[in-house]
Amino acid sequence: MFWFGCDCFYWSRGFSELDSEPSEPKPFSLPSPLPRWPQGKGFATGRINLGEIEVVKITKFHKLWTSDSSHKKTKGVAFYRAEEVPQGFHTLGHYCQPTDKPLRGYVLAARASKPTKTDDPPPLKKPVGYTLVSSVDGGGYFWLPNPPAGYKAMGVIVTDKPNEPETEEIRCVREDLTESCETSEMILSKKSNPFSVWTVQPCERGMRAQGVSVGTFFSCSYELSSHETVRDIACLKNLDPTLHAMPSLNQVHAVIQHYGPTVYFHPEETYMPSSVQWFFKNGALLYPQGEPISSTGSNLPAGGSNDLKFWIDLPEEEEAKSYLKKGNLESSELYVHVKPALGGTFTDVAMWIFCPFNGPATLKIGLFTLPMTRIGEHVGDWEHFTFRVCNFSGELWEMFFSQHSGGGWVDASEIEFVKGNKPAVYSSKHGHASFPHPGMYLQGSSKFGIGVRNDVAKSEYVVESSERYVVVAAEYLGGGVDEPCWLQYMREWGPVIEYDSGSEISKIMDLLPLVVRFSFENIVDLFPVALYGEEGPTGPKEKDNWEGDELC
Repeated sequence: MFWFGCDCFYWSRGFSELDSEPSEPKPFSLPSPLPRWPQGKGFATGRINLGEIEVVKITKFHKLWTSDSSHKKTKGVAFYRAEEVPQGFHTLGHYCQPTDKPLRGYVLAARASKPTKTDDPPPLKKPVGYTLVSSVDGGGYFWLPNPPAGYKAMGVIVTDKPNEPETEEIRCVREDLTESCETSEMILSKKSNPFSVWTVQPCERGMRAQGVSVGTFFSCSYELSSHETVRDIACLKNLDPTLHAMPSLNQVHAVIQHYGPTVYFHPEETYMPSSVQWFFKNGALLYPQGEPISSTGSNLPAGGSNDLKFWIDLPEEEEAKSYLKKGNLESSELYVHVKPALGGTFTDVAMWIFCPFNGPATLKIGLFTLPMTRIGEHVGDWEHFTFRVCNFSGELWEMFFSQHSGGGWVDASEIEFVKGNKPAVYSSKHGHASFPHPGMYLQGSSKFGIGVRNDVAKSEYVVESSERYVVVAAEYLGGGVDEPCWLQYMREWGPVIEYDSGSEISKIMDLLPLVVRFSFENIVDLFPVALYGEEGPTGPKEKDNWEGDELC
């Protein structure tokens, strides 16, 4: 399921699945071994230099304590200490995760990357002591490190006894080498105390942000909400401007060829993707003049922002318009943007797919399924998904599935793999939103079973992104990739559309039983705004997630 934005829409699978909670999480590994990556600088070498400190990722753990589930109403959470830390490195905190998922996480260990001058404060120091945050269930004791002046703690640590931990257990980091962090996901809550445990992430994220996630957690005995800045701990900061752990262009191609997902379109899909060049060559016009567009988009207005002065539309002649709407699967290709994530410790490979037309929506109202005639339609549909690769190892870490105005991250352990380490991506019928598994996903109110259907399934309509892709941008390579002309077009890829939604919804209401009609009238405002009209969508480079992190 996915919560997204402030629209309060709810994504859910159209069927239930019973989860069983294992007594002990088992380590996760990808279906196939990793290849030998082409040689480069620091990608997949196991260590990353952040300037004054060098870090390694630790994924082997010793379990310290488990908060058991209570009558299966809440999931258990296990807490771990890093094991097999390389000589000379020091861990920065502990790791935790729910017990109903495979063991899948890390904490960073650090050391000074160069000798420190006598007068300079060292980058790492032991804490001067600990403050007991809380004791839980009479067995778990949570301790906040007390850093020396000018230093920051990186996370809370856990013991199974009430004795204060040794100061040798972890290290604190000099404040100028850190960035602020915020709460991300609450994974444990004890209201009787009160007490909560949160995963944390850098406050600033995106391809230009320097914050590095340490993999630790935060706990407190006061009320916190998601995306709230945490004052007592911090994350790391990458001060190496070369981002030496990012992959070279040769390594980028190897990563895409190894992990590039298989994209499935619905067996009843009417509006297929195409290449941008095919769209231009087969009649797309630039308005307000209505002039033909060159195959490369060289005559499109470039740069700036969306000033609403230009837009792209289909030709007026009905046969040509109908032909263009259907797209051309044979010409389609994925347009790839490669960018740093989490301070260059991960690489995000964002894969954009273009469809000349987005078809009408299908509404679900209880047991009723009602296809629309026009509502939801628009010209020029840009959708994407992103897979995130760990720069320590080259391992696929997680994927972001974009769904209209929202979406969500899915861990690699919950992804469906098709061939080797290649994930499956399912594109929804008519709307082309991306999902990790086949089924029906509802955008709207799951409580009333009312919203927009997103149906996804396997079919013979497939695009292999590992074979049919073009790298269109990788800013960190400093000019190593030539960006196409059409990518610089920041205006709209379709005209403004205003639907006569009132008329169509009235027709729907007349078909419904009175009991359903009443509830539908009361929550009709939960439908996506795009159902009632839409400005033409802008291209990839105008989206917030081009430079920023994925929204979720």
